[in-house]
Amino acid sequence: MEQIGFWEVEVSPKVINVASIPQRSPFRYPGGKTWLVPKIRQWLRSLPSKPKKFIEPFAGGAITGLTIAFEKLADSVILVEKDEQVAAVWQTIINTDNGAEWLANKIINFNLTPESARLIISTQPDTVKGLAFKTIIQNRVSHGGILADGAGILKNGENRKGILSRWYPATLQKRILDISKIKNNLNFIQGDGFQIIRKYIDSTNAVFFIDPPYTASKKKAGSRLYKYHQIDHEKLFRLMSKTKGDFLMTYDDADEVRALALKYRFETRLVAMTNTRNATMMELLVGRTLNWAD
Repeated sequence: MEQIGFWEVEVSPKVINVASIPQRSPFRYPGGKTWLVPKIRQWLRSLPSKPKKFIEPFAGGAITGLTIAFEKLADSVILVEKDEQVAAVWQTIINTDNGAEWLANKIINFNLTPESARLIISTQPDTVKGLAFKTIIQNRVSHGGILADGAGILKNGENRKGILSRWYPATLQKRILDISKIKNNLNFIQGDGFQIIRKYIDSTNAVFFIDPPYTASKKKAGSRLYKYHQIDHEKLFRLMSKTKGDFLMTYDDADEVRALALKYRFETRLVAMTNTRNATMMELLVGRTLNWAD
Protein backbone atom coordinates (compact mmCIF):
# COMPACT_ATOMS: atom_id res chain seq x y z
CA MET A 1 0.00 0.00 0.00
CA GLU A 2 1.31 3.46 -0.88
CA GLN A 3 0.07 6.94 -0.03
CA ILE A 4 -0.64 8.95 -3.19
CA GLY A 5 -2.00 12.40 -2.36
CA PHE A 6 -5.13 11.83 -0.29
CA TRP A 7 -5.40 8.22 -1.40
CA GLU A 8 -3.96 4.89 -0.37
CA VAL A 9 -3.60 2.59 -3.35
CA GLU A 10 -2.00 -0.76 -4.16
CA VAL A 11 1.01 -0.43 -6.43
CA SER A 12 2.34 -2.88 -9.01
CA PRO A 13 5.87 -1.46 -9.42
CA LYS A 14 7.36 -3.77 -12.05
CA VAL A 15 7.76 -2.11 -15.45
CA ILE A 16 6.96 -4.41 -18.37
CA ASN A 17 9.53 -4.68 -21.14
CA VAL A 18 7.37 -4.04 -24.20
CA ALA A 19 10.01 -5.62 -26.43
CA SER A 20 8.96 -8.95 -24.92
CA ILE A 21 5.35 -8.52 -26.12
CA PRO A 22 4.42 -9.64 -29.65
CA GLN A 23 3.59 -6.59 -31.75
CA ARG A 24 0.29 -7.27 -33.52
CA SER A 25 -1.06 -3.90 -34.60
CA PRO A 26 -0.12 -2.01 -37.78
CA PHE A 27 -0.58 1.25 -35.85
CA ARG A 28 1.81 3.38 -33.85
CA TYR A 29 -0.92 4.38 -31.47
CA PRO A 30 -0.77 7.17 -28.86
CA GLY A 31 -1.82 5.67 -25.55
CA GLY A 32 -1.35 2.11 -26.83
CA LYS A 33 -1.43 -0.62 -24.21
CA THR A 34 1.34 -3.01 -25.27
CA TRP A 35 2.87 -2.61 -21.81
CA LEU A 36 -0.38 -3.77 -20.18
CA VAL A 37 -0.69 -7.04 -22.10
CA PRO A 38 0.77 -9.24 -19.29
CA LYS A 39 -1.78 -7.78 -16.84
CA ILE A 40 -4.60 -8.41 -19.31
CA ARG A 41 -3.53 -12.05 -19.60
CA GLN A 42 -3.37 -12.31 -15.82
CA TRP A 43 -6.85 -10.83 -15.46
CA LEU A 44 -8.49 -13.13 -18.00
CA ARG A 45 -6.82 -16.24 -16.59
CA SER A 46 -8.12 -15.33 -13.13
CA LEU A 47 -11.73 -15.56 -14.31
CA PRO A 48 -13.79 -18.69 -13.52
CA SER A 49 -14.14 -19.52 -17.22
CA LYS A 50 -12.90 -18.42 -20.60
CA PRO A 51 -14.94 -15.43 -21.81
CA LYS A 52 -17.25 -15.95 -24.75
CA LYS A 53 -16.75 -12.35 -25.87
CA PHE A 54 -13.92 -9.91 -25.22
CA ILE A 55 -15.16 -6.39 -26.00
CA GLU A 56 -12.91 -3.37 -26.54
CA PRO A 57 -15.26 -0.37 -26.94
CA PHE A 58 -12.44 2.16 -27.52
CA ALA A 59 -10.20 0.00 -29.67
CA GLY A 60 -7.79 2.48 -31.25
CA GLY A 61 -4.70 0.50 -32.25
CA ALA A 62 -6.37 -2.57 -30.72
CA ILE A 63 -3.21 -4.22 -29.40
CA THR A 64 -5.21 -5.67 -26.50
CA GLY A 65 -8.05 -7.15 -28.53
CA LEU A 66 -5.65 -8.48 -31.17
CA THR A 67 -3.54 -10.17 -28.50
CA ILE A 68 -6.61 -11.83 -27.02
CA ALA A 69 -7.65 -13.09 -30.46
CA PHE A 70 -4.20 -14.39 -31.39
CA GLU A 71 -3.72 -16.11 -28.03
CA LYS A 72 -7.30 -17.44 -27.97
CA LEU A 73 -8.00 -16.07 -24.49
CA ALA A 74 -11.65 -15.51 -25.46
CA ASP A 75 -13.91 -17.24 -27.96
CA SER A 76 -14.37 -14.04 -29.97
CA VAL A 77 -13.24 -10.42 -29.88
CA ILE A 78 -15.34 -7.34 -30.65
CA LEU A 79 -13.42 -4.18 -31.54
CA VAL A 80 -15.24 -0.85 -31.62
CA GLU A 81 -13.84 2.45 -32.87
CA LYS A 82 -15.55 5.73 -33.71
CA ASP A 83 -12.73 7.56 -35.50
CA GLU A 84 -13.35 7.29 -39.25
CA GLN A 85 -9.68 6.97 -40.20
CA VAL A 86 -8.82 4.30 -37.64
CA ALA A 87 -12.07 2.50 -38.41
CA ALA A 88 -11.24 2.41 -42.13
CA VAL A 89 -8.12 0.37 -41.40
CA TRP A 90 -9.98 -2.20 -39.32
CA GLN A 91 -12.88 -2.33 -41.77
CA THR A 92 -10.45 -3.00 -44.60
CA ILE A 93 -8.48 -5.70 -42.79
CA ILE A 94 -11.32 -7.43 -40.95
CA ASN A 95 -14.59 -6.71 -42.76
CA THR A 96 -13.59 -6.40 -46.43
CA ASP A 97 -13.04 -9.40 -48.71
CA ASN A 98 -9.37 -9.39 -49.77
CA GLY A 99 -9.02 -6.01 -48.07
CA ALA A 100 -6.02 -7.08 -46.00
CA GLU A 101 -4.20 -8.36 -49.07
CA TRP A 102 -4.97 -5.13 -50.96
CA LEU A 103 -3.70 -2.94 -48.11
CA ALA A 104 -0.59 -5.05 -47.54
CA ASN A 105 0.29 -4.87 -51.24
CA LYS A 106 -0.23 -1.09 -51.34
CA ILE A 107 2.14 -0.69 -48.40
CA ILE A 108 4.88 -3.01 -49.66
CA ASN A 109 4.89 -1.33 -53.09
CA PHE A 110 4.79 2.27 -51.87
CA ASN A 111 7.92 4.38 -52.25
CA LEU A 112 7.85 6.53 -49.12
CA THR A 113 9.42 9.96 -49.39
CA PRO A 114 8.45 13.24 -47.71
CA GLU A 115 6.83 14.30 -50.99
CA SER A 116 4.90 11.06 -51.59
CA ALA A 117 3.74 10.99 -47.96
CA ARG A 118 2.44 14.57 -48.10
CA LEU A 119 0.68 13.82 -51.39
CA ILE A 120 -1.17 10.82 -49.92
CA ILE A 121 -2.04 12.65 -46.71
CA SER A 122 -3.46 15.60 -48.67
CA THR A 123 -5.90 13.41 -50.61
CA GLN A 124 -9.58 12.86 -49.78
CA PRO A 125 -10.13 9.17 -50.61
CA ASP A 126 -13.60 8.17 -51.79
CA THR A 127 -13.30 4.53 -50.69
CA VAL A 128 -12.79 2.89 -47.31
CA LYS A 129 -9.70 1.08 -48.59
CA GLY A 130 -8.23 4.33 -49.88
CA LEU A 131 -8.82 5.98 -46.51
CA ALA A 132 -7.20 3.00 -44.78
CA PHE A 133 -4.04 3.38 -46.86
CA LYS A 134 -3.91 7.12 -46.22
CA THR A 135 -4.36 6.48 -42.50
CA ILE A 136 -1.49 4.01 -42.31
CA ILE A 137 0.83 6.43 -44.12
CA GLN A 138 -0.21 9.34 -41.91
CA ASN A 139 0.07 7.27 -38.75
CA ARG A 140 3.56 6.02 -39.55
CA VAL A 141 5.05 9.41 -40.48
CA SER A 142 3.41 11.67 -37.89
CA HIS A 143 4.83 12.58 -34.49
CA GLY A 144 3.83 9.88 -32.01
CA GLY A 145 1.48 8.32 -34.56
CA ILE A 146 -1.06 11.05 -33.80
CA LEU A 147 -3.85 11.38 -36.37
CA ALA A 148 -5.68 14.29 -34.75
CA ASP A 149 -5.55 17.72 -36.36
CA GLY A 150 -2.35 19.59 -35.67
CA ALA A 151 0.00 16.61 -35.58
CA GLY A 152 3.14 17.31 -37.57
CA ILE A 153 5.26 15.01 -39.72
CA LEU A 154 8.50 13.59 -38.38
CA LYS A 155 11.60 15.55 -39.35
CA ASN A 156 14.59 13.99 -37.61
CA GLY A 157 12.99 10.77 -36.40
CA GLU A 158 14.95 7.90 -34.89
CA ASN A 159 18.68 7.96 -35.72
CA ARG A 160 17.90 10.98 -37.89
CA LYS A 161 16.17 8.80 -40.48
CA GLY A 162 13.22 11.17 -40.70
CA ILE A 163 9.91 9.62 -41.77
CA LEU A 164 11.68 6.37 -42.69
CA SER A 165 12.48 5.78 -39.02
CA ARG A 166 8.96 4.38 -38.47
CA TRP A 167 8.38 2.88 -41.91
CA TYR A 168 8.72 -0.90 -41.95
CA PRO A 169 6.71 -2.06 -44.99
CA ALA A 170 7.57 -5.76 -44.72
CA THR A 171 6.67 -5.78 -41.03
CA LEU A 172 3.40 -3.96 -41.67
CA GLN A 173 2.57 -6.35 -44.49
CA LYS A 174 3.13 -9.34 -42.21
CA ARG A 175 1.07 -7.90 -39.35
CA ILE A 176 -1.86 -7.10 -41.63
CA LEU A 177 -1.83 -10.53 -43.28
CA ASP A 178 -1.49 -12.24 -39.90
CA ILE A 179 -4.59 -10.40 -38.65
CA SER A 180 -6.51 -11.48 -41.76
CA LYS A 181 -5.77 -15.12 -40.89
CA ILE A 182 -7.67 -14.84 -37.59
CA LYS A 183 -10.40 -12.44 -38.69
CA ASN A 184 -13.07 -15.09 -38.19
CA ASN A 185 -12.47 -14.57 -34.46
CA LEU A 186 -12.68 -10.79 -34.81
CA ASN A 187 -15.71 -8.55 -35.22
CA PHE A 188 -15.12 -4.88 -35.98
CA ILE A 189 -17.82 -2.27 -35.48
CA GLN A 190 -17.46 1.39 -36.36
CA GLY A 191 -19.53 3.27 -33.86
CA ASP A 192 -20.12 4.44 -30.32
CA GLY A 193 -18.50 2.32 -27.63
CA PHE A 194 -21.23 3.26 -25.16
CA GLN A 195 -23.87 1.65 -27.38
CA ILE A 196 -21.93 -1.61 -27.59
CA ILE A 197 -21.50 -1.70 -23.81
CA ARG A 198 -25.26 -1.29 -23.43
CA LYS A 199 -25.87 -4.07 -25.95
CA TYR A 200 -23.89 -6.56 -23.87
CA ILE A 201 -24.56 -5.09 -20.43
CA ASP A 202 -26.58 -8.13 -19.28
CA SER A 203 -24.25 -10.74 -20.75
CA THR A 204 -22.51 -12.74 -18.02
CA ASN A 205 -20.05 -14.32 -20.45
CA ALA A 206 -18.79 -11.05 -21.98
CA VAL A 207 -15.89 -9.05 -20.54
CA PHE A 208 -14.92 -5.47 -21.32
CA PHE A 209 -11.54 -3.81 -21.60
CA ILE A 210 -12.11 -0.05 -21.33
CA ASP A 211 -9.31 2.26 -22.45
CA PRO A 212 -11.04 5.61 -23.06
CA PRO A 213 -9.40 8.90 -24.02
CA TYR A 214 -7.66 10.25 -20.93
CA THR A 215 -9.76 13.37 -20.46
CA ALA A 216 -11.27 12.74 -17.03
CA SER A 217 -8.64 14.75 -15.18
CA LYS A 218 -7.70 18.41 -15.40
CA LYS A 219 -4.67 17.47 -17.50
CA LYS A 220 -6.93 16.13 -20.28
CA ALA A 221 -3.95 14.49 -21.96
CA GLY A 222 -6.15 12.73 -24.51
CA SER A 223 -7.61 15.95 -25.90
CA ARG A 224 -4.65 16.53 -28.23
CA LEU A 225 -4.27 12.90 -29.23
CA TYR A 226 -7.67 11.86 -30.55
CA LYS A 227 -10.38 13.31 -32.75
CA TYR A 228 -13.18 12.01 -30.52
CA HIS A 229 -11.73 12.79 -27.12
CA GLN A 230 -14.80 14.20 -25.38
CA ILE A 231 -16.69 11.57 -23.43
CA ASP A 232 -18.78 11.55 -20.26
CA HIS A 233 -16.56 9.64 -17.83
CA GLU A 234 -19.08 9.51 -15.00
CA LYS A 235 -21.61 8.07 -17.44
CA LEU A 236 -19.03 5.44 -18.38
CA PHE A 237 -18.39 4.49 -14.74
CA ARG A 238 -22.12 4.31 -14.07
CA LEU A 239 -22.62 2.10 -17.11
CA MET A 240 -19.81 -0.26 -16.10
CA SER A 241 -21.28 -0.58 -12.63
CA LYS A 242 -24.34 -2.19 -14.25
CA THR A 243 -22.55 -4.77 -16.40
CA LYS A 244 -23.11 -8.42 -15.51
CA GLY A 245 -19.76 -9.47 -16.93
CA ASP A 246 -16.34 -8.48 -15.60
CA PHE A 247 -14.39 -5.47 -16.81
CA LEU A 248 -11.04 -3.73 -16.55
CA MET A 249 -10.53 -0.01 -17.13
CA THR A 250 -7.30 1.91 -17.46
CA TYR A 251 -6.85 5.61 -16.75
CA ASP A 252 -4.25 8.20 -15.92
CA ASP A 253 -3.59 8.45 -12.20
CA ALA A 254 -5.76 11.40 -11.18
CA ASP A 255 -7.89 12.42 -8.20
CA GLU A 256 -10.94 12.78 -10.45
CA VAL A 257 -10.66 9.15 -11.59
CA ARG A 258 -10.06 7.77 -8.10
CA ALA A 259 -13.08 9.73 -6.86
CA LEU A 260 -15.26 8.09 -9.51
CA ALA A 261 -13.88 4.67 -8.58
CA LEU A 262 -14.70 5.32 -4.93
CA LYS A 263 -18.21 6.53 -5.77
CA TYR A 264 -19.01 3.37 -7.74
CA ARG A 265 -17.15 1.09 -5.30
CA PHE A 266 -14.57 -0.08 -7.77
CA GLU A 267 -11.09 -1.19 -6.79
CA THR A 268 -7.94 0.52 -8.09
CA ARG A 269 -4.32 -0.47 -8.58
CA LEU A 270 -1.41 1.59 -9.80
CA VAL A 271 0.73 -0.07 -12.43
CA ALA A 272 4.07 1.13 -13.76
CA MET A 273 4.69 1.81 -17.42
CA THR A 274 7.38 3.48 -19.53
CA ASN A 275 6.40 6.29 -21.87
CA THR A 276 7.88 7.09 -25.28
CA ARG A 277 10.66 9.09 -23.61
CA ASN A 278 11.59 6.10 -21.42
CA ALA A 279 10.31 7.79 -18.28
CA THR A 280 8.53 5.56 -15.76
CA MET A 281 4.96 6.64 -15.09
CA MET A 282 2.06 5.22 -13.12
CA GLU A 283 -1.34 4.48 -14.60
CA LEU A 284 -4.47 3.39 -12.79
CA LEU A 285 -6.30 0.12 -13.24
CA VAL A 286 -9.96 0.19 -12.25
CA GLY A 287 -12.18 -2.85 -11.85
CA ARG A 288 -14.89 -4.50 -9.83
CA THR A 289 -12.25 -6.63 -8.13
CA LEU A 290 -8.49 -6.54 -8.68
CA ASN A 291 -7.26 -9.20 -6.27
CA TRP A 292 -5.64 -10.95 -9.22
CA ALA A 293 -3.35 -7.91 -9.71
CA ASP A 294 -1.76 -8.12 -6.24
